[in-house]
Amino acid sequence: MKICPQCDARYDSPEWVCPSCGATPPLADGYPALAIEFANAGDGFNPEYFAQLAGLEKGNFWFQSRNRLILMLLRRHAPALTSFMEIGCGTGFVLSNIASEYPAAALMGAEIFSTGLAHAARRVPSAKFIQMDARNIPFEAQFDALGAFDVIEHIEEDEAVLAQINKALKPGGIMLLTVPQHPALWSKQDEKACHVRRYTAAELESKVTAAGFEILDSGSFVSLLLPLMWLSRSMANRDSNTEHDAMAELRIGKLMNMTLKAVMSVEMMLTRIGVRFPAGGSRFLVARKVPISKVE
Repeated sequence: MKICPQCDARYDSPEWVCPSCGATPPLADGYPALAIEFANAGDGFNPEYFAQLAGLEKGNFWFQSRNRLILMLLRRHAPALTSFMEIGCGTGFVLSNIASEYPAAALMGAEIFSTGLAHAARRVPSAKFIQMDARNIPFEAQFDALGAFDVIEHIEEDEAVLAQINKALKPGGIMLLTVPQHPALWSKQDEKACHVRRYTAAELESKVTAAGFEILDSGSFVSLLLPLMWLSRSMANRDSNTEHDAMAELRIGKLMNMTLKAVMSVEMMLTRIGVRFPAGGSRFLVARKVPISKVE
């Protein structure tokens, strides 16, 4: 069910034309823009990174491993997925893998910066895309599952985003999140990446529960590489005279990338059989929308 951004009317239509007030959203780079004032500028991310990410993601161990994790969680918690929305879809790297796994599912990618949508559409031509502010999701009870992968740490009002995700999910719908973990790991990398926070497990789980979800799974990610990550961040923080490159951690040599990928493969195997690490550079969480009767 769509929600008209002009008059708040609910309507069920494949087109963005409100039957009550006749409003249609403007286009930003060819895509329906539900928050056009943020389409080309904002504080949560540098849209200039999209082109760089599009070239780095496919061959990088971290993005590959995160995709494996997301698909593993979807298979376990939403095996019969028919509709999925990704908030902050970026260049479409995650969504393209979900499209391969669930070819019959109706997929939608949402991104606040319209410049990212062209990259995503090339990767996932079968999906629909909109420009949208995650603090105001224009859907109600629409999706089986919804994902935000390394997104909500960019947004001050993360609790509002979680409430909006709950609204957009069907009863019993599934939410998947990944976020950076451990405030002690805060570094210049976080600042350059426009992060607002790094989460503790308790903070994330408390906010998710308060937004009307029950947690199904929660654990650390990039755990076996945590010492290396801590060392890298510590060195970056001490180097105060160098302009920090937000993409530096993604530009690694082929041998190092293969080595780190092998370590992450071991971690994924352990995660798949039920091991949940207490610490890690990132955290994943799966939660189900609580039925209203249960909330009451």
